[in-house]
Amino acid sequence: MSWIEIYREKIIDPETAVFKVKTGDRIYLGGGAAVPQVLVKALVARASELNNVEITHMLHFGEADYTNPEYVNNFRHNALFIGANVRGAVHDGRAHFTPVFLSEIPRLFRQKILPLDFAFVQLSPPDEHGFCSFGAEIGCTKPAAESAKIVIGEINRQTPRTLGDSFIHVRDLDFVIETDYPMPEAPQGGATPVHRRIGELIAERIPDGATLQMGIGSIPDAVLANLRNHRDLGVHTELFSDGVVDLVEAGIINGAQKTLHPGKVIAGFLFGSKRLYDFVADNAIIEMHPTDYVNDPFIISRNDRMISINSAIEVDLTGQVAADSIGPRFYSGVGGQLDFVRGAARSKGGKPFIALPASAKKGTLSRIVPFLTKGSGVTTTRNDIHCVVTEYGIAELYGRTIQQRAKALIDIAAPEFREELTQQAKELNYL
Repeated sequence: MSWIEIYREKIIDPETAVFKVKTGDRIYLGGGAAVPQVLVKALVARASELNNVEITHMLHFGEADYTNPEYVNNFRHNALFIGANVRGAVHDGRAHFTPVFLSEIPRLFRQKILPLDFAFVQLSPPDEHGFCSFGAEIGCTKPAAESAKIVIGEINRQTPRTLGDSFIHVRDLDFVIETDYPMPEAPQGGATPVHRRIGELIAERIPDGATLQMGIGSIPDAVLANLRNHRDLGVHTELFSDGVVDLVEAGIINGAQKTLHPGKVIAGFLFGSKRLYDFVADNAIIEMHPTDYVNDPFIISRNDRMISINSAIEVDLTGQVAADSIGPRFYSGVGGQLDFVRGAARSKGGKPFIALPASAKKGTLSRIVPFLTKGSGVTTTRNDIHCVVTEYGIAELYGRTIQQRAKALIDIAAPEFREELTQQAKELNYL
């Protein structure tokens, strides 16, 4: 039987697809920009017939109605990274949170630590050989599909066909539904003068021939905007957005000096505008891989001059970084921050940066603090930290004493908080 015949036999409607789910099952939803939106809506419509169905996923940019209070007995969300669409449910106790490094999430599925009954995944239409691409999210979704008992593919005509380790054959899908809707888009721009200054400071420290890890948001965009005079940059990152497209088209990002995957942009997932999705489709410079490869610190370290850029909520005077919680309230997740901090630190000529505005709440709150807010988790330890960047400068912390660290961090705090921070540091015997 040809793959086309096999594919046609597997096509069902969304309602029939989700009818396969039963009480107590665990479902993995494709994440990022690749949420299987039609399957999610059909599943929520069945809520009254189900109890205690666990829905687990990474950050995703779609509706999360299954976390609404009225479905508390029907669905239970297990966040592997907390996004804005599920944060309220986690805070209210209607959803769970599993702390885990992004590099280790595939292991949870493969070793049945988090066994999956279903994987609902968004895919591109099959090519002439019957292979569908996972499109905008390979990182955790491909390992989930390879581990689940039943895989339901939502074939979206508008999913970009990305290349790399990003394919599944129609023979490995249990059921298929066919859809046609636009990919969700991320707003572009929005960098403030503070973000732009941080971007300038980091860009000055990036050598020609460096390989970059950056996410999406105002600070990564500001860094990329300041790299127009650089040469032969590469990318090895868990995710990227439109700023990378600009530099590839300008010939600045070409991977010519990469020591691992030369000439390729390596990533696990992506999120941006339609321009980005059009750019990555069938583009041979783009290679997508699962996160147990992309985020493996030992793999990352094989890129010479590896530069990682990650953000923080606050940094204490010893160099501890809180990036995933605000006090005891979980905000996001560790994601890939420590994976890349450690990978870049072990890279020949590499360096990890932690970047954040010096203050918050319209300048009324310092983000350089004597000690982390009570209840905050340590995302990056003081032993791993190398450089902290605010709009006031760069604090070099690696190999420095607590006294040296405290002084360097106070020097890049917002000026109006420096006197108070100095007094607190003295009281803690840091100075």
